[in-house]
Amino acid sequence: SSARHPEETHPRWLEIRRRENKTRIVHANILYDFAKGEENPNGHYANNKIKTTKYTVLSFLPKNLFEQFHRFANVYFVFIALLNFVPVVNAFQPELALAPVVFILSVTAIKDLWEDYRRHRSDKEINHMDCLVYSRAERRYVEKYWKEVRVGDFIRLRCNEILPADVLLLSSSDPDRLCHIETATLDGETNLKQRQIVRSFFDLDCDFNPMKYNSIIECEKPNNDLNRFRGYIIHRSGKRDALYKENLLLRGCTIRNTEEAVGIVIYAGHETKAMLNNNGPRYKRSKLERQMNLDVFWCVIILLVMCLFAAVGHGLWMFQYRDKRPVFDVLSPEGTDLSPIMSAIYLFLTMIIVFQVLIPISLFVSIEIVKICQVYFIHQDMDLYDEETDTHLQCRALNITEDLGQMQYIFSDKTGTLTENKMVFRRCTVAGVEYSHDANARRLAMYQEMDSEEEDCMSHGGTLPRRDSVTSHHSAPVVLRSQSTKSHRRTGSRAEAKRASILSKHTAFSSPMEKDITPDPQLLDKVNECSSQMDFMRFHSQPMSQLPSDLSDIIDFFVALTICNTVVVSSPNQPRQKVRMRFELKSPVKTIEDFIKRFTPSRLTSGSNSSSSSSLITNRSSNKGCSSMLSSPSAESTLTKLDEEQPRRGLEHSFSSTPPCYDGKALGLEESELRYEAESPDEAALVYAARAYKCSLVGRLPDQVTVELPHLGKLSFELLHTLGFDSTRKRMSVVVRHPLTDQITVYTKGADSVIMDLITPPNTGKRQKKIVCRTQNYLNLYAADGLRTLCIAKKTLSKDEYACWLQRHLEAETAIQGREELLFESALRLETDLHLLGATGIEDRLQDGVPETIASLRKAGLQIWVLTGDKQETAVNIAYACKLLDPEEEILTLNADSQEACALLLEESLHYIQAKYLCSSTEQSAKAIHTNFPPFEIYPSSSPSSHTVPFMVHRLGLVIDGRTLAYALDKSLEDKFLAVARSCRSVLCCRSTPLQKSMVVKLVRNKLKVMTLAIGDGANDVSMIQVADVGVGISGQEGMQAVMASDFALPRFRYLQKLLLVHGHWCYSRLANMILYFFYKNAMFVALIFWYQFYCGFSGSAMIDQWYLIFFNLMFSAFPQLITGTLDKDASAETLQQLPQLYMTGQNSEEYKPYMFWMNMIDAFYQSLVCFFIPYFAYADSDVDLFTWGTPITTLALFTILLHLGIETKTWTWMNWLFIAFSIALFFTVALCYNACCPTCYSPSNPYWTIQRLLQDPLFYLLCVITPVTALLPRYFYRACQGTLFPSPVQVGRQLDKLPAETRKNILSLSRVKMGSPLSAKPPFLSLTKPSPESFIKKDQKSFPSSKASQAKQAEEERPQRGLPRHTDSEKGFPGIYTIVPTEVDTLPYTKDTPSLSREHMPPSNKDSEFLDKTLEPSDQSLSSWITSTPLLTQVDSVQLTLPPDGDSQCVKYMRNSEERLKSDDNIHPAHRTEQVLEQSLHTTL
Repeated sequence: SSARHPEETHPRWLEIRRRENKTRIVHANILYDFAKGEENPNGHYANNKIKTTKYTVLSFLPKNLFEQFHRFANVYFVFIALLNFVPVVNAFQPELALAPVVFILSVTAIKDLWEDYRRHRSDKEINHMDCLVYSRAERRYVEKYWKEVRVGDFIRLRCNEILPADVLLLSSSDPDRLCHIETATLDGETNLKQRQIVRSFFDLDCDFNPMKYNSIIECEKPNNDLNRFRGYIIHRSGKRDALYKENLLLRGCTIRNTEEAVGIVIYAGHETKAMLNNNGPRYKRSKLERQMNLDVFWCVIILLVMCLFAAVGHGLWMFQYRDKRPVFDVLSPEGTDLSPIMSAIYLFLTMIIVFQVLIPISLFVSIEIVKICQVYFIHQDMDLYDEETDTHLQCRALNITEDLGQMQYIFSDKTGTLTENKMVFRRCTVAGVEYSHDANARRLAMYQEMDSEEEDCMSHGGTLPRRDSVTSHHSAPVVLRSQSTKSHRRTGSRAEAKRASILSKHTAFSSPMEKDITPDPQLLDKVNECSSQMDFMRFHSQPMSQLPSDLSDIIDFFVALTICNTVVVSSPNQPRQKVRMRFELKSPVKTIEDFIKRFTPSRLTSGSNSSSSSSLITNRSSNKGCSSMLSSPSAESTLTKLDEEQPRRGLEHSFSSTPPCYDGKALGLEESELRYEAESPDEAALVYAARAYKCSLVGRLPDQVTVELPHLGKLSFELLHTLGFDSTRKRMSVVVRHPLTDQITVYTKGADSVIMDLITPPNTGKRQKKIVCRTQNYLNLYAADGLRTLCIAKKTLSKDEYACWLQRHLEAETAIQGREELLFESALRLETDLHLLGATGIEDRLQDGVPETIASLRKAGLQIWVLTGDKQETAVNIAYACKLLDPEEEILTLNADSQEACALLLEESLHYIQAKYLCSSTEQSAKAIHTNFPPFEIYPSSSPSSHTVPFMVHRLGLVIDGRTLAYALDKSLEDKFLAVARSCRSVLCCRSTPLQKSMVVKLVRNKLKVMTLAIGDGANDVSMIQVADVGVGISGQEGMQAVMASDFALPRFRYLQKLLLVHGHWCYSRLANMILYFFYKNAMFVALIFWYQFYCGFSGSAMIDQWYLIFFNLMFSAFPQLITGTLDKDASAETLQQLPQLYMTGQNSEEYKPYMFWMNMIDAFYQSLVCFFIPYFAYADSDVDLFTWGTPITTLALFTILLHLGIETKTWTWMNWLFIAFSIALFFTVALCYNACCPTCYSPSNPYWTIQRLLQDPLFYLLCVITPVTALLPRYFYRACQGTLFPSPVQVGRQLDKLPAETRKNILSLSRVKMGSPLSAKPPFLSLTKPSPESFIKKDQKSFPSSKASQAKQAEEERPQRGLPRHTDSEKGFPGIYTIVPTEVDTLPYTKDTPSLSREHMPPSNKDSEFLDKTLEPSDQSLSSWITSTPLLTQVDSVQLTLPPDGDSQCVKYMRNSEERLKSDDNIHPAHRTEQVLEQSLHTTL
């Protein structure tokens, strides 16, 4: 008989059944081992077999065809082919007409089949991995394949094993009832996470026995939220225990540091969270493809017009015979005459078949082939490979490569994208005293990771056992590990899984730069003095309260750094092996074991503790509050036990038996090598900083943290609670019992913006007031220096206060409804009236090449916005460091507290921009700005401000904080915000949430109709990446979530430059030209038949053999353009990178304008006329048959089309020559064979020996020379004139490529080449000069010559110094000569002693322009006309828009604080404000 569940009679069971449609009920399978079908309540849940393939053997053909017919073109071609089977209208042999469409569909089907087969192989590999499942029959765990696992099975997990499904943790071999997992393959994060067994199984004394399990689990339905799991476990007694995400182990994670764990499967197969997150690559349509579809529509219109024209012509032609039936007329199937109208209708359909080639059938397949080849070549670019992380660029979306060449706006995250996300402890302030850590600053300045190889060796050596386990194949479990590393994961590519396994060999955030902190000698002395005093007091049993407050603050500061975190300690000799040090506390509190167990916290696995919201947002907790505390049994018993505590017997028992060290070197070799597995880089940086002062974290257990202090040896802090970090509170706290004072102490660290508000009111003491004031000043300094700031504070609780808080906290923990809100309030109650200890400044270093990349992208006409969660001061300084903001830019800072204030600020900003730039500026200065930035001619939708003026980018920076941004994104203000923001050269949004980031991107994309690219590296950037036209993920330190959501994944931000400026430009240029060429080629070929209709009574017959008609586009002329589309380069990579302005051709869609399609069509019709009528007149009076005249036309069309491609090809390789030769050879081979062996294939026509006869005829060879030349002369003439007289920037770049290497190098490297307006007698750069610091003019008079003539003269004088040859008479005729005319650059020289800025403009003299005219010969205009330097209007004020208090009149004050800002920046930021000498910008002419 089938087993019955013990609970089925229980009334609760019925209630559960009713709720099952909203939640999932999981029973243990062993109770239903013999149940059949529906009797097993878990029977209807998904099994663990995964299938990511699209097709089965049976469904492949229908399903694939159905997918392909989603493409309108394919439906059209099948319709035409089927139409050809209708006898009345058929034009070709029906079977032959099917050939092209069958070929196209087959190629696509084979590609899809191959991709699906690879997925099938991968699935099979995963489904056949082993795991241990409990069998009731055998009363033990037996090996089963992953695919055989079911919901409700008990699974035993071993160390280094990968989880086969989502498992609820019920038992662990770890004495602390923890299980450590690594999620590298899920999100790329290599640090360990802790998971805890379910509360009710915590007190099991023996091993977990599945046979005794009789509970029911009720949890939420399967969903894709990795950071949330809610549910209850209902025991037989009716008692319920809450389940959290800390109890759930997710499929794809790896067990670490835990010998064995047992759990029950909750979600399996496609219902696991990892699989629900696997959406696969996204299909996006590129801008070019959308444009192309419009032109395909025009082709259809042209086709219908031609067919209609032919049909009307045929009808009229038939009509003229009236009743006299022409001899050649064919009767209808019934034997009756066809009326002219019916004939016309039939002919219309026939002509559609004949002219079908006008719609390019092979274009779509060719584009797919070319895109795959382009992706392959991008992958192969070694410049985009990062050796340090062993990662290549990944193209995850294959169909939008050309969009990379058309970007207009870039939205970037800051932390981890522009910066390294390597947090380095830089300086700190303790008790109001600042310790500058100068030696540490010098170490960082000198630091270059030249020893990265050595570092690799160390980390590899340290993890040798793990390394072997991945690479060796000696034992079965090892093979299992290696296979699973490769492919267990369906959330991304194998490359990601491989990378994750490589990453997992290293401890995160532990490079020498981050670890080896040089302590400040003054602070180190104080730490030693303090600890020795404490040791003395301990020895003499004196109370610790006698310690001077400044010293006790210092030791508390470092204790807080050491214990207020979730860092896991591991030892290097056994990688990922947790260090265990439990110290027997002889005090009565340890005897109350239940009390200890009651406070076993589970930590928020994502608990980062950085001050920046970018980390706050990445906090992978979706809970509002501190959901990290587990529920505890009843509060009453706890409080009773608290009251039972007896006074301590003495402090000496709190310490370990190891003798304390008195030599100041508390750290032995063993501890110094301990590894810290931190969850965020900030956390690691602070623990390493404390270790530098000999305050080391040496062990962490759920209820205890062990710290080693100088002189005092190892101390064990009893850990009572951990209040995890969350993005609302922006802080983290630990509640501990201090081993020296026996007091209950709260240590808190968090963002300065929140901690400073929680400090005890200053009126409590003069000293505290002074400390708070000084600390605030230092915090401002740190932020101005671009450092990330954190405040450290503490609070001591009396026993009564703690008992009172604890009671309410336990009530919150055990609450069923609104638990998160209650726990959040509980944390807020505890974290008040704090005592400030100090603050830290952590440096997040800029990635290599970021300033250069931003400068380059900006020259390319890209607008760059940075959206960050960091505080305003830090973000602004990083923005200056990475050249996003310039020192001489005006900064508009928008900070508002209400919607009305924000509206007013935006209004005033608009007025200010109008007044400053639109009214006061002369037309010429406006022009100067206009020429420097590509004007996107976009009119604001609603802002009245610039109705009449096309939008221009000004020399302005906009800084806006999160709160103001929230108001600005409101429907009523978004247009104003956009009007202000797009007038600014750079925009910096601080303290922005992930949702705000995506809203900003969406607003710009939809309102301005521009192409947007978003780049980020963390989970907080995912929404922004998905909203943008192109999403780029950085595979950095924050895991793989951004990468998994992106279209392209880059190892470093600097690679974006080459990806866009080179590969993006090439892909766009190639595809645009290829599409235009396809339209031309097909139209030209079809038009030949159209002209013949005038000579055959519009009867739909053709002078070209149907074999040639069908296969001309498919075979004879298909290959050369594939090569051109894949390999053609309109300029070299070097030129494109050194002249970023060339990128603008893609932004403005200059390679594919609507008029180009029509020009191509006109050219096609002209060429077809030539190819038709020259042979027509050549053979006019001869007696040649139709095909003897038609075959030369086909041959001439082929030659013309291939030569046309030759004219359009920019880069010739051996493959271009080979495939053009191959196409011609293929045509003649097919023609010779076909004409020789197919005399009566399609009677009555007879193509026998046609081509053989033609090849003996001299006229044929003459035609082959004259016709293509005549046909292509206009195009060649146009290209020659345009390239010589009006060259486009890209053509100039191509001319540069043709110069001798040395000459080109000099032009590119020595000149600051900028795109400006075409050179005229008075170019913009002659009439505008820079405002320049007076002191600078006095200091270095020759930098600012009074006239341009003297500048040129000075350039001649400086030539020898620059290593440039002087011009000699003999060189004048040499085309490689270039004259150098210096102009001021567009970055103001910045000196440390800049007291004031002159506003005088030096008027241009007529002599100067005359001189320049003489300098430039007419022949030099080609390069000089655009390689000019056009300075922007520079302003050097920072405009702070602030609203007066309510009492004041509502006007806006403009506070000009440029000098103060420059000075303060100079003091604070010596690294980024170096004294610059004015560069001589070189004006080059060829």
